[in-house]
Amino acid sequence: MPAIFFAATIRIHDRAEYQRYLDAYDEAFAGTGGEVLAVDDAPLTLEGAPLAGRVVLIRFPDEVAFRSWYDSEAYKRIVVHRHRAAETDALLVRGY
Repeated sequence: MPAIFFAATIRIHDRAEYQRYLDAYDEAFAGTGGEVLAVDDAPLTLEGAPLAGRVVLIRFPDEVAFRSWYDSEAYKRIVVHRHRAAETDALLVRGY
């Protein structure tokens, strides 16, 4: 079954500001069809350079569902807290 994955590495430098993002996250995420698969603050690097920070992996049934979250007004209101609190590398991966 096709799926879309949002993957991010988040290097948090302001925990209090990041908590403001987390406090509002569930409400902004609800009803999108997405499923948080993993959140790991200490991922194990098997090959390549070690990743610094938190790794997040979210699965969506399709890109429409992903966009219903990522482009929503609710998410736009809270993502500013993550932008202030952390440096993020994020990917949209199409797969199964």
